[in-house]
Amino acid sequence: MGIAYDCVTLRPNSKNMDKRQKTILFAGIGVIVALIVLAVALIFTNSRQNSEFNEVQAQLDSLQFANDQMKLTNEFNQLNADFKAYEDQQIYLKNDSLVQKYDQARLKVEALLKELNAEKRSNSQNKQKIKNLEAEIATLKGIVKHYLAEIKRLGEENEGLRKEIEEINQKNEQLSSAVTTATTKNEELTQKVQLAEKLTLTGVSLQAFNKKGKIEKKVKKAKQLGVNLTITPNNTAKPGMKDVFVRITTPEGVLLKGNGSFTYDGARLEYTAKRQVEYANEELSTSVYWDVNSSLTPGEYTVEIFIDGNRLVSRRFNMN
Repeated sequence: MGIAYDCVTLRPNSKNMDKRQKTILFAGIGVIVALIVLAVALIFTNSRQNSEFNEVQAQLDSLQFANDQMKLTNEFNQLNADFKAYEDQQIYLKNDSLVQKYDQARLKVEALLKELNAEKRSNSQNKQKIKNLEAEIATLKGIVKHYLAEIKRLGEENEGLRKEIEEINQKNEQLSSAVTTATTKNEELTQKVQLAEKLTLTGVSLQAFNKKGKIEKKVKKAKQLGVNLTITPNNTAKPGMKDVFVRITTPEGVLLKGNGSFTYDGARLEYTAKRQVEYANEELSTSVYWDVNSSLTPGEYTVEIFIDGNRLVSRRFNMN
């Protein structure tokens, strides 16, 4: 027993098939349109993101450029400050080649900084200027380092020389002090010798004489004045001929003048009377006379006696 099929019921419906195909077609078109829209949106978004990224990158580059400018400017200013801090010590340098090299490098750096400061944004050309500037500042650093090291070395040498000079000056002062001490001792010794050699007088007197050579009591009648003295023995004194100079001053303070002068304490003094005697380190008595050539008055007369450049006596005598 078999199953019978109706051939009519198995045959597909053509209207239903057309509708399904249209639906699938429209759906496919919609998907394609959606994909296209999505692709366009993605492309737009990516382009916008790229633009924003480029803008941000440009800002970062500009900030980095400004930072490099500031950093290099600060380094240059610091180098200048270090160099100028030791300008007053350039006298220590035996030549100024380091200063010339520094000035040449400094001018290059100043020119590059001036160019960069005029720029507001970063580009390949300015980046190259930054590199050039970094290289020039590195050269400048080397010069300044060498300069400061040379200044320090020469300063230390100068300090050592200064100490040597101080030591020499101290030794000279010590030597000068020793010489001064020795000189003082020599002067003291010389003074002692001179004092020891200095003659001593005793029996000094002043007398008036008349025309007969007799003692006159009235000085106004005197025709001659005589100074008597005795030189005591002195083995230290040099023997030989001695000039005895006598100065007599009147009560009015007038020097009774003779015929010459002698040296005393670096000056020339006039004397009243002079006599030469021979001294043999033994006691010697003598008299020195002056012939009256003016009117004399009673009063106090001063007598000074000089031998060997020394003033040995200064006495006052009342004459009636």
